[in-house]
Amino acid sequence: MTETIINLETVNPIEFFGVNNGKLDILKKKFPLLKILSRGTQIKLSGSPEQIEMAREKIDLILGYLERNGHMSANYFEQILGGDDERVIDNFMDRNPNDVLVFGPNGKTVRARTANQKRMVEACDKNDILFAIGPAGTGKTYTAVALAVRALKNKLVKKIILTRPAVEAGESLGFLPGDLKEKIDPYLRPLYDALDDMIPADKLGYYMTTRTIEIAPLAYMRGRTLDNAFIILDEAQNTNDLQIKMFLTRIGPNAKAIITGDPTQIDLPKNQQSGLFKATRILKHIEGIAHIELDEEDVVRHKLVKSIIKAYNKDDVRETENKKSS
Repeated sequence: MTETIINLETVNPIEFFGVNNGKLDILKKKFPLLKILSRGTQIKLSGSPEQIEMAREKIDLILGYLERNGHMSANYFEQILGGDDERVIDNFMDRNPNDVLVFGPNGKTVRARTANQKRMVEACDKNDILFAIGPAGTGKTYTAVALAVRALKNKLVKKIILTRPAVEAGESLGFLPGDLKEKIDPYLRPLYDALDDMIPADKLGYYMTTRTIEIAPLAYMRGRTLDNAFIILDEAQNTNDLQIKMFLTRIGPNAKAIITGDPTQIDLPKNQQSGLFKATRILKHIEGIAHIELDEEDVVRHKLVKSIIKAYNKDDVRETENKKSS
């Protein structure tokens, strides 16, 4: 049996071990053949040389990430320990500072964190229109907003326009008190949340007041020409053919647009078909328009979200097969 001791002096031990040793327990479950003990700012590994080497590689990745960022969620901790393919490992390796999309309030860094999010960044840099399609939690909207904020800060555009179709997801908001803006704001809240992460509150307030950043329902885009702007159409699966065509034909000569959507969460009435399907199909091969598909491997929310998406996908496949056989 071999023993090795790893010093944690360069990071906050609590960030490594987790509250009530929650992250340490994850580490022990990943390497059940090792005896793992924590001693203050040290961790002791006992077991076979092969197992120790495997654990050491993962721990070094975690320590490197903590040294650069100061904090790591339990979800990321588990991703490093469970991800053996190169895409996952590369996501937590030391990267060029230029990879950061936005420096947010309190030193927060916003960057593409998964392989397909990185592909979104690359595709946006090379194209003027980008479709980013994928399930909930894959960071498509968040990454799109970060790209828009980066473009504004780098003075590549003069304004950001964020829009969503105001389609009710099974709940009616019509009874709520307030003016039109107050009724519609709940639909647009995810966009505000993303901006809060990337722009200090006072500056964001100024941008909103001067309409440098505009958040509005899709219906407000009709008849406009959107130039010198970075435009995001979020939740595009809830547009019909005419709405998405209207949006795409608003784009001015010096503008970029990202269209995000989740085909599994369509809230349109049953007699309406999503315009997103037709748009992605007929615009697939036009130069200057890129298409990125995200999947459950890009989920950056709670670790259970990935499992939930996989379970629903399996059930959808099973239902489709049952319909074909019946």
